[in-house]
Amino acid sequence: MTASSATTIPAMLGEMAALGTHPAVVEGDEVVSYAELHERVKDVARSYLAQGVRHGDRVAVWVPNRLEFILAMLGAQSIGAAVIPLNTRYTGHEAAAILARSRASAVVMAEGFLGKSYAKALREAAAELGSDGGACPGLPHLRLLVALEETSDAAILSWDDFLASGSAVPSAQLDAAIVAVGPDDIMDILFTSGTTGVPKGVMSAHRQSIGVARAWSRGAELSVHDRYAIVNPFFHGFGYKAGLITSLLSGTTIYPVEVFDTTRLLELVQRERITVLPGVPTIFTSMLDHPRLADYDLSSLRFAIAGATAAPATLFHDMVGTLGFQTVAQAYGLTECVVATLSRAGESLEHAAETTGPAVSGIEIRTVGPDGRDVGVDEDGEILLRGDNVMLGYFEDEEATRAVFTEDGWFRTGDIGRLDEHGCLKITDRLKDMFIVGGFNVYPRRWRTCCASIRPSTSPP
Repeated sequence: MTASSATTIPAMLGEMAALGTHPAVVEGDEVVSYAELHERVKDVARSYLAQGVRHGDRVAVWVPNRLEFILAMLGAQSIGAAVIPLNTRYTGHEAAAILARSRASAVVMAEGFLGKSYAKALREAAAELGSDGGACPGLPHLRLLVALEETSDAAILSWDDFLASGSAVPSAQLDAAIVAVGPDDIMDILFTSGTTGVPKGVMSAHRQSIGVARAWSRGAELSVHDRYAIVNPFFHGFGYKAGLITSLLSGTTIYPVEVFDTTRLLELVQRERITVLPGVPTIFTSMLDHPRLADYDLSSLRFAIAGATAAPATLFHDMVGTLGFQTVAQAYGLTECVVATLSRAGESLEHAAETTGPAVSGIEIRTVGPDGRDVGVDEDGEILLRGDNVMLGYFEDEEATRAVFTEDGWFRTGDIGRLDEHGCLKITDRLKDMFIVGGFNVYPRRWRTCCASIRPSTSPP
């Protein structure tokens, strides 16, 4: 079976359900087939409807890389709700700010992840915003709180009780909600920071997020034969669109990695014969530095992208020569266009290590000087992007949206790079007041503000 040609999440899931018993998600001993995933997502969608979530609402998912994240996200998107993935390291104040800004009507949480009570942190922070509200005072739009775990809090539904509530929704109502989802409906809003660190919601339609996944899938040559260990967080575009959605689009089997641990990852690769393993360079340097690396059979590894941060000069060669990857590539993207460039098929390691490849299908790229004119080959300029998969704009922020788009539709990335004679991009600098920690953008002005209130933060690029 070839990759899905669908332009909405419910249509994609329905199409890929034809794979039947082929594994879609493997989490520990639990194996969920493509046919079963389709049915379970519909069950979650039915439960959202039972709880009053409707087309056009915003649903936040504050969950690490788990099967429930996949179900919670796809279920909301299947009835036309836009999903807001929340960074699992957010403080209550950061999460509350985004929930207030987006006026999210529901949030699904993993209570107790890393020893933290999301509900407690959220309520304490939300209380500072005001006294109005039902399920969470201070956030009047937030009507539904769901915790994956059982809870004694009467204002929070457990995941099991949430699912049970869906039985009250007739099939005809569910079917009508699913059919109503169109390719131009907002599929997700990923909150990121601008040059001042003020959170902005990047909006993408179903056709765009699936288009990003399709571009990545083609570049990685994903298929039903692949087994993809997704270490990159689902709340991040790298793990979400270039991981989760691209796998489902291609019939690839997903292995969610909740917390990165080098030994466990090596064991997973060996036991499950993982073929695809993208990530930030730290993942691969940790594998290379593992004292018992030689004890593991990594011969199944086929494809990797080492992106998001600068890589050691020898990393690509070590990933091929020592870890055994057949292909190592680079890509360039940002929240506003998650996959803009990708290394060419058959690219040499030397060139792949130096550039992020040419623009993917459907994306145009330019590098311009301060005067807005194109610079020459191998000359530095600001990177501009244009195409179907560039964001729709920032959520309810027309001023910020106008500021980053030229009159003829080019998106100004704020990154500096150069195009070589092959049209391949090399990132050389950034215009933005920002630095990178562990693959995530950190904005110094926001960092200073947060440190002043003892709330350091990072946010996805």
